[in-house]
Amino acid sequence: MKKIALGQSDFKTIIEDDRYFVDKTLLIKEFLEDPSQIILIPRPRRFGKTLNLSMIRYFVEKCDEDRRHLFNNLLIEKEEDIMKRQGIYPTIYLTFKDEKHDDFNILVKRLNYYLIDIYNQFKHIYDYLKDESDKNFFRKIQSGKASKDDIEIALRKLSNYLYDYYGEKVIVLIDEYDTPIQHSYFSGIYDETIGFMRNFLSNTLKDNIYLEKAMLTGILRVARESIFSGLNNLKVNTILKNAYCDKFGFTDIEIEKVLNDFNVVEQREEFKKWYNGYIFGNTVIYNPWSVLCYLDDRDSGFMPYWVNTSENKIIKTILSKGSEALKKSFEELLRGNTIEAIIDENIVMADIELNEDNIWSFLLMAGYLKVVGKRREDIEIYYSLKIPNLEVKYMYEKIIRDWQSESYIASEYNEMLKALVNFDYEVFEEIFIDYVEKSLSYFDVSGEEPEKVYHSFVLGMLVSLNRTHYVLSNRESGYGRYDVMVIPKDINKPGIIIEFKRARKTNKKSIEELIEEARKQIEDKKYETELLNRGITNIKKLVIVFKGKEVYVNDVS
Repeated sequence: MKKIALGQSDFKTIIEDDRYFVDKTLLIKEFLEDPSQIILIPRPRRFGKTLNLSMIRYFVEKCDEDRRHLFNNLLIEKEEDIMKRQGIYPTIYLTFKDEKHDDFNILVKRLNYYLIDIYNQFKHIYDYLKDESDKNFFRKIQSGKASKDDIEIALRKLSNYLYDYYGEKVIVLIDEYDTPIQHSYFSGIYDETIGFMRNFLSNTLKDNIYLEKAMLTGILRVARESIFSGLNNLKVNTILKNAYCDKFGFTDIEIEKVLNDFNVVEQREEFKKWYNGYIFGNTVIYNPWSVLCYLDDRDSGFMPYWVNTSENKIIKTILSKGSEALKKSFEELLRGNTIEAIIDENIVMADIELNEDNIWSFLLMAGYLKVVGKRREDIEIYYSLKIPNLEVKYMYEKIIRDWQSESYIASEYNEMLKALVNFDYEVFEEIFIDYVEKSLSYFDVSGEEPEKVYHSFVLGMLVSLNRTHYVLSNRESGYGRYDVMVIPKDINKPGIIIEFKRARKTNKKSIEELIEEARKQIEDKKYETELLNRGITNIKKLVIVFKGKEVYVNDVS
C-alpha cells in the first residue's frame, strides 16, 4: 500500500517518493489543447490546484533535467502528440497561496522576494542580454532593490528575455492569485491590493507577444472590471462550466479506485455523506483533502477535515451581518432544503455584503454550497442551492454556535434553550430578556429592528436543539403561518408555538392588546394542527413582544 503524501503539493516529490497519486495528468492535455491563451480556473481551497499546477510545470518546463520519467505509466504517457511537447517551454511559476498580509508594503516586499528567486532561476541568460538597460533591470530584480513599478512589469520583461534566449514562447503558471485580494478585504488594504494585482497581472498577460499560454488558479473569479480589465484572451472556467470539471477533486470513478486501493469499499456511503456532493459542471466531485485525511488516519473516523483548515472569517462575517432574509435562507439550508439565487460568476470582494446574490455566489464558488438545479426566467438564470455534505453543514453549525458564544455567554444560552423546551417559563423569560439586550448591541441593530436577533435566535435553536427537536419557522399550519414551532422528536414531550409581535411607533396598541392579538391569532389560525398531526398533544404557546429594547414574554397556553 502506497503512503499518502498529505499536504505535499510538489508533483516530482510525490512521484519520486512513490506516494499515492490520483492520476490527473490529462489536465496537461486539456490545457495544451485549449484554444484560449489565458485560462483561469477557480476552485475551492485544497481541491488540488497547487499540485496540478506543479504537475503542469514539471511537464512543460524546459530545463537541463530530463523529467520524462515522472510521467511513466500515467495517463498522459499514452498521448503521443502531447508527449512531444514535454519539456520544451521556458516556464515561469509563481504562487500567492501564503500571501495573507495586513500591510500592503509587506505584500510588495514578499513578491519582490519571489521575483529574486525566479530571476535567479534564469541567471544563466543574463550574459546573453543584448541591451544594457535590460541587464540593469535584471540586476535590480536580483538584488531585491526593485520598486513597485519594477515589480509590476518584471514577469513581462522576463518572458521577453526567455523568448530571446530559447526561441520559444513562455508558459506562465500563477497559483492562488486571489489569496492576497481576499485577505485584503478584511485588513483595510483592499484598494491598494486590487490596484497592484491588476497592474501586475495585466503587464504579465495582456498583449504579451512572448506568451505561449498561461494558467491561473484561485478560489474566485475576481470581476473583470476590477482586475482583469482588457484581458480579451482570458477564458474563465468556474465550477458552473464543464471544461476542466473532472480535473480538481476526485470523481466517482476515481473514488471507487481509491476506496478499493485502501480496502474501505464498505464505507462508500459514509464517504458520500461526509465528503461528496460538489458539482463541477455536470460532474459529481468528492473533496480530495478530506478523503485523504480520513485515509491517512482512519482511527479518528469521519471528521470535518476540510472546513477545519481555515478560519472561515469571510463566511462568519457575512452570516453575522446578514439581513433577515439571509438568515431565513440559512434556516432553510440547515434543514436540508434548497434556496434559489441568481449567481454571478464575477465576484467583487468589496460588494459581497451589499447584495445577497453576491453572498450566495461567493459561498458557491468557495465550495460551501452546491448547485442542484436551475431555471431560466427571461434573461435571468436562477440556481437552486444546497449544503453539499455533512462536513460543510458542521461548519455552518459551528459558526452559529460561535455567534451565540460571542454575543452571549454560551452556557447561559444553552440554559435558556433548556428552560424553553422544558417550559420553565420564568427562567426562560429572565434569560431571554438579557439575551436580547446583549444581542441587539452585538448584531448592530437598533432596538426598533429586532428581526436580526429573532432570526439569530432561531438559527441558534436549529443548531443547539437539532438532536432532540425540529425547529421550524414561518411555515403553514392550519389556516396560516406561525413564526416558530419547536417540535420534539419524542412526542411525549411538549411542542411549543412561539409568536413574535413588534410594537411599532405607528401602532397605538398596548402590550396587552398585542399579546391578546397574538393569542387569538394562534387559536384562530389553528397553528397547533401540525403538532397534533404528529401525535403531540401537550402544546405550549408563547407570545414574545418587542418594544424597542424592551421584551415581554407571555405564556398564553
